[in-house]
Amino acid sequence: MSFKLYNNAQGIYLSLLQKQDANDLLQLRLRNREHHQPFEPLREADYFTLESQELLISQRMNDADQDRGYMFGIFLLDGQLAGQITISNIVRGVAQYGDLGYFIDHTFQGKGYTTAAARLILDYAFRGLALHRVQAAILLHNDASRRVLEKNGFQAEGVARRYLKINGEWQDHRTYAILADDFLAE
Repeated sequence: MSFKLYNNAQGIYLSLLQKQDANDLLQLRLRNREHHQPFEPLREADYFTLESQELLISQRMNDADQDRGYMFGIFLLDGQLAGQITISNIVRGVAQYGDLGYFIDHTFQGKGYTTAAARLILDYAFRGLALHRVQAAILLHNDASRRVLEKNGFQAEGVARRYLKINGEWQDHRTYAILADDFLAE
């Protein structure tokens, strides 16, 4: 499965990551390894290899085939991979929700790319996947991520204590969500 979601005004598009994107994804992760570490789980050294990124993409492609999750690259219009955004942990049945996660190359932060990418993926989640709810959890001190979510209509729901092990420590996260009704009414 391959398709692209465009925001020409913002200068980006989203495309499901494919195996041929593995080296670009690896380079993106290597460039941002130190900068993103305070916001990520500790990773083994072999995570930062081409083989590991190929395996990750292959697993995410399988998730998409099974309707469990979708991993998109955030690309500039010139084709440069600038970040990643994912709808994961999709639950169907009576729940109909998924989790949103994202990161952007630190050199592109503050340009509105992540906010635009989140809007594109929410449109896909609610119109294309017919999800009822998209949720996200961010570190309490991650103001940039908070702004991305709030600009896209997410509402804070509470604090999940010691929710995820980030940078080697169990850390509290603020949970956010947006409902299809809220997004589609805009």
